[in-house]
Amino acid sequence: MKSLVKTRISLAVITLFTASWFMSCENDETNMELDNQQNTAISITDQEALLFMLEEEKLARDTYIYLDELWGINQFANIQISEQSHLNSVANLLDAFNIDYTIKPEGEFTNQEIQNLYDEFITDGTLSITQALEVGATIEDLDIVDLQDYINITSNTALISVFESLQCGSRNHLRSFVSALENTGNTYTPQFLTVEEYELIISDSNEQCGR
Repeated sequence: MKSLVKTRISLAVITLFTASWFMSCENDETNMELDNQQNTAISITDQEALLFMLEEEKLARDTYIYLDELWGINQFANIQISEQSHLNSVANLLDAFNIDYTIKPEGEFTNQEIQNLYDEFITDGTLSITQALEVGATIEDLDIVDLQDYINITSNTALISVFESLQCGSRNHLRSFVSALENTGNTYTPQFLTVEEYELIISDSNEQCGR
């Protein structure tokens, strides 16, 4: 995983306009039932991709649950539900390919890199609402790039279909977090996406995912 480049934002007293922050995430739910005729053969690389993304989607869900309980912001309350759907989609694919996996309790991860990210995101997200929103944007930024990296190296159509749907949801989530940041008078600098990729996503409207 690429090293996290953290952008420090000065702490400020922020007046929240929750209604203007909220961008609906309900349309990014994925409906990704596997075709019964999908073959059961899967490469080691693809198995590793699925196991990694299972924990990265859990990272998003667990972080948003924590930050929602701390700050009570619509973005975290709504997007954590989408992340549970994303987690289920990856788990369903693991089940379909008979790959063993473990989903640890909230805030705990098998992959140490992801554990370190979670710990760092929780630390940063407790500093201020602005920092919490930036954590959300960073997670979605990372997720989009990691999914694309795995899409680029696989020919497994089931995996590609699921990962592209997850990417679609993450783009919508990124737009939501960035919009919330902008409503506080702040901006987000992409940490993993290129500036061109980021601007293309932000300039577009929310997508209908998995339709």
